[in-house]
Amino acid sequence: MNMLAPVAPPEVFALLPDAAVAKFLGRGIQSGLELPPQVALARACVPYDSRTAERRRTAPVRELLDEAMRRFADDRSAADGWLAPRLHATLRLTRAEAADSRLWNHLAMVVAPDYVVWRHRGPDTADGRGIATAARFSGIHYTQAFSRLWWAAELFRDGDDYDPVVTACRNQDVLNTTLRLDVIDHRPTVQAMIRVIGGFLDAGVARPGDHVNAFSAAVNAAGSTLVYDVLAEDVDPDADELLQWIEAGSDAVVGWERLPEGPSDGRVKPAAVDALIPLFEQLRVEAPLRKRKSAREGEAVSVPAPRAPGVVLSKPSDYL
Repeated sequence: MNMLAPVAPPEVFALLPDAAVAKFLGRGIQSGLELPPQVALARACVPYDSRTAERRRTAPVRELLDEAMRRFADDRSAADGWLAPRLHATLRLTRAEAADSRLWNHLAMVVAPDYVVWRHRGPDTADGRGIATAARFSGIHYTQAFSRLWWAAELFRDGDDYDPVVTACRNQDVLNTTLRLDVIDHRPTVQAMIRVIGGFLDAGVARPGDHVNAFSAAVNAAGSTLVYDVLAEDVDPDADELLQWIEAGSDAVVGWERLPEGPSDGRVKPAAVDALIPLFEQLRVEAPLRKRKSAREGEAVSVPAPRAPGVVLSKPSDYL
């Protein structure tokens, strides 16, 4: 893949409004044949205050992305499971900070547009060179190239343990579908789902993405009549521990060969997860799969039924 070499990024992150991305993002940038206009984008940015800027250094994130592109040159999607926990542990944010799309816009357009193209550029066609869609540069949290990874790590981690994040990223449909569900605001539900998904991925089921989607839809639909936080009680994470972990981030070194440790803000009680496993195993077995025609071979294959609308459960915390 021939792409222009990125320019040296600024030393610290800034906040780039959605409107600025929409104004300057074009097919040339999306295909990797042009670099974003750095001067114009810099003018549109809103700087962080001096105290926040101290823990918003771009160099550690840039080094991490360069390493991911080197390691996974032959399997781009495999980079997600390696990168998600390390990005989360490097760029330490509260959920409120991570909900600000302007940070992710800056990362995608100013700091690492080459990574967005490398990871998400589609195949070339007769009509021209493949592109990374606009939503990968600036989009909703489960679509944007970097926010999807940060939120996957945040929502699938079990306190300081990132192992469930790695399991979640083994199949792209977990990020594409499961990450969107309202039920994953309930931490025991998340961990029970990941345990079940990890089980059938380990078993080598055929068309695992279809099973992930069907199972996720079934859990979400059941949540409209079953209250998971009654079946499996959770406690709020420890916000003080999270803040201490964030403050320590400027001195932390995130290793490349072993998983980092997340914030020690509390793991899910094993009994709460165990209480949901039998129900979720039943939902997995009974999750409906509909038939579709393969355009290439005309054969019927199994795909998940349409996803049920999300249901809002009581959240453990949208703290900070």
